[in-house]
Amino acid sequence: MSSSPALDVSFPHRYPIGKFTAASADRERDIAVIAELPSSLRSAVADLNDFQLDTPYRDGGWTVRQLVHHVADSHMNAYVRMRLALTEDWPNIKPYEEARWAELADARNLPVEASLSLLDALHRRWVVLLKSLSEGDWQRGYVHPENGRQALGTVAALYSWHSRHHTAHVTELRKRRGW
Repeated sequence: MSSSPALDVSFPHRYPIGKFTAASADRERDIAVIAELPSSLRSAVADLNDFQLDTPYRDGGWTVRQLVHHVADSHMNAYVRMRLALTEDWPNIKPYEEARWAELADARNLPVEASLSLLDALHRRWVVLLKSLSEGDWQRGYVHPENGRQALGTVAALYSWHSRHHTAHVTELRKRRGW
């Protein structure tokens, strides 16, 4: 992951920290960001009321509520995929329709605390797993039907970026709206 990804100025609210690039992944930093995500996201949504949680973070985007539930959905999938990669030889993984998941009743209506609590527990386990990996383990991976082979080092960098990316969606919305 690049330390300073190029900002996509045509979509500043879509990529508030720039687009992902795996050019210079930093395992220690990536693990630290993944460890911090539950508290960072919790802080980003602290004290938002239902109207604010049901506000899209950008035109055509999900609501803040849907975004929080998306992060939980996405990170659960990533954690399971990593475990598959560590226990199977380059398994083929199944993608999921994240936009359709975000339209399901739980993502549209459930209080965000359900996903924030889930992320607390999930990330505790995920960080222990990541810190236990050997150099050989980091070279393992899975095959994504759209993105091809993905080594665990790249996956960790992607989810470090994903954590910062979606937290920035909320914090930037709060700044723009004066919340």
